Amino acid sequence: MITSSMILSVLTFIYFGIFLIYLLNFLLKNRISFVPSTFLLLTVLTHGLAITLRWLESYKLGYGRAPFATLYESLILYSWLMGAIYLLIEWRIKNKVIGIFVTPLAFLALAYASFSKDINKGIQPLIPALKSNWLIAHVITCFVGYAAFAISFVVCIVYLLKKETKDDNQISLIPSKGILEEINYNLVVIGFISLSLGIITGSIWANVAWGSYWSWDPKETWSLITWLVYATVLHARLTRGWKGKRLAILSIIGFFCVLFTYFGVNLLPGLHSYATM
Repeated sequence: MITSSMILSVLTFIYFGIFLIYLLNFLLKNRISFVPSTFLLLTVLTHGLAITLRWLESYKLGYGRAPFATLYESLILYSWLMGAIYLLIEWRIKNKVIGIFVTPLAFLALAYASFSKDINKGIQPLIPALKSNWLIAHVITCFVGYAAFAISFVVCIVYLLKKETKDDNQISLIPSKGILEEINYNLVVIGFISLSLGIITGSIWANVAWGSYWSWDPKETWSLITWLVYATVLHARLTRGWKGKRLAILSIIGFFCVLFTYFGVNLLPGLHSYATM
């Protein structure tokens, strides 16, 4: 019987293959531009179906819960959202280059989820603290923000490496710094709003589960730090007129805060320790 975990394991290799196709398209100067986009779209759709299948599998086991509660499930959601959000960006800017950098991130997240021996891939019943309708709203809003920040990080790296040129070569296929800067700003806005909603829904959920809106748990604290860093990015852009390299570096710092919020705090004791499951 084919399971969602089997499908996701196969998709891991497909994401890596799509990265190679994006790279080949870049080397061939967009001569096969429809190929990587088509493969990525089909993969993202299949990925979404696999997440839905895992949800149905939980009902068959008698748990009947959304597949967003464990580290494994959050990683497969994270990689799917990165692929889906990137496709929207690619459709918007009509440029394939950023896909060379986004698809490896989706691959790494899914590879870690699928092949790490330290991650439990089974479908487990929810612990009491997670049995709430706030689970879906909180996790999805947070991870939409995390995915937007991940692509923002990629865009900033491309921005810092980009050298303006009018030569007819591969470098000229990369979007201009102005376009990259605008993409980064839009992604930070989306991520900031989503993370804000994630913190709000998480606070309400915490009050229901533990009787307090805020307890300075490590993940809560680092979520706030991440929020403040990206609030600084928006403040610097809108009121201080920051642009270019300074804003790109600040956005990159923000993404490292995201990574620590997501992975680093799991090494610390706290109310969110179940996230390591």
